[in-house]
Amino acid sequence: AAAPKGTIGVSLLTLDNPFFTVIGDAITAEARAKGWQAVVVSGDKDVAKQGNQVKDFIVRKVSAIVLSPCDSKAIGPVIAEANAAGIPVFTVDIPYRGEDAKVVTQVATDNFGGGKEAATAMIEALGSAGGKVAILHFKQAESCLLRVAGFRSGVEAHNAALPAGASPIEIVAELEAGGARDAGYKAAEDILQTHGDLRGIFAINDPSALGAVGALEKGGKVGQVVVVGFDGQPEGKEAIRD
Repeated sequence: AAAPKGTIGVSLLTLDNPFFTVIGDAITAEARAKGWQAVVVSGDKDVAKQGNQVKDFIVRKVSAIVLSPCDSKAIGPVIAEANAAGIPVFTVDIPYRGEDAKVVTQVATDNFGGGKEAATAMIEALGSAGGKVAILHFKQAESCLLRVAGFRSGVEAHNAALPAGASPIEIVAELEAGGARDAGYKAAEDILQTHGDLRGIFAINDPSALGAVGALEKGGKVGQVVVVGFDGQPEGKEAIRD
């Protein structure tokens, strides 16, 4: 086989979440198809670790770097180091929000718009009765901040348009769930203990949504509480079909 044209260094937020595993696998496959080599590593939600990974890419003189930043601002200095080395940097899913470094382009979902779509799904599912809703968040990720902002915007617009006497949707809790299934389970369990009359949960990704479903199963609340998730990973879509 011909030697690769060059190496693309890829550091993703985490490889514990299937969403980022799919991104890493897709980059690897597409790079190979075009004659390039991709090296994919996990930042493990640790910006210092991710910074060291980028420094390693620079030392290895990779042709390009792809990041889903562990911190949208703190990652700036190491991106600037890549800039100084003449290595183009791209971001995926999570953007860089600083002003002291340059990213070629950001590739991502419209997370704010997606959050509004999640609100629409929740509104349709709850119907005219409205009710109490909770949010399972992952505040470390800029993409998730946008999803929650979009969801809140959609709910607020819905409530503002209700006729007098109609039942609104009330967001009663916003808990950190780390974007993970086990943390989503625990957060949903805590919410259900505090709000026994909860009617809906918006989870910022599939793992936390599936964790919430597990808590509902344990609490005998399946069918009573609507779960709206974000991403559409295979496991999440299979859960919807089931």
